[in-house]
Amino acid sequence: MEQVNVVDHPLVVHKLTQCRRRETETWQFRGLVEEITAMLLYEAVRDIETEEKDIVTPVTAAKGKFIKDSEPVFIAVLRAGLGMVPGALRLFPYARAGHIGLYRDHDTHVPVEYYCNLPPNISELDCFLLEPMLATGGSATHAISVLKKAGAKKIKLLSLIAAPEGIKTIISEHPDIKIYLASLDEKLNENAYIVPGLGDAGDRLFGTA
Repeated sequence: MEQVNVVDHPLVVHKLTQCRRRETETWQFRGLVEEITAMLLYEAVRDIETEEKDIVTPVTAAKGKFIKDSEPVFIAVLRAGLGMVPGALRLFPYARAGHIGLYRDHDTHVPVEYYCNLPPNISELDCFLLEPMLATGGSATHAISVLKKAGAKKIKLLSLIAAPEGIKTIISEHPDIKIYLASLDEKLNENAYIVPGLGDAGDRLFGTA
């Protein structure tokens, strides 16, 4: 699947394993999610444009490369996506951020939108949707549709883990979206939780488990 990029760097794998462990505490989990997000974003911006400019080092005049006209936008899917924002802002501290509030109906597993606040004029900007887990894929698919309705044309999705079912849903609905993952897990269980997964990311981020 060319659309799906699994970032299997040893550091990513190590930190994701720490996230999965039941005994990992809330404060540790938060830090790990931030670090993994930064590493996923590092891979997701490999195609970013640069331009050469003159600089002066402490030794001599030289040529250097700068990122060209980059104004990324980070869109967190509430609430768990909030845990990924600090990691993304480490790389692009000047970026703008938006939020899409969704919750999954426990009976139907269908996403229900309750909040949306996006920066204006995002049609030509690089938009990164932050959603830690792709289980059924319903929430991410809905959020991508919201971004497209707002005019976004360049969208990439960053997630820690995904189930094959979730990936299939997103590819079916949005075949133009690139997905960056730390792991593609085995499956969904009967309660639509990812296996082996890491539990409920929102609960583990905010200590509400």
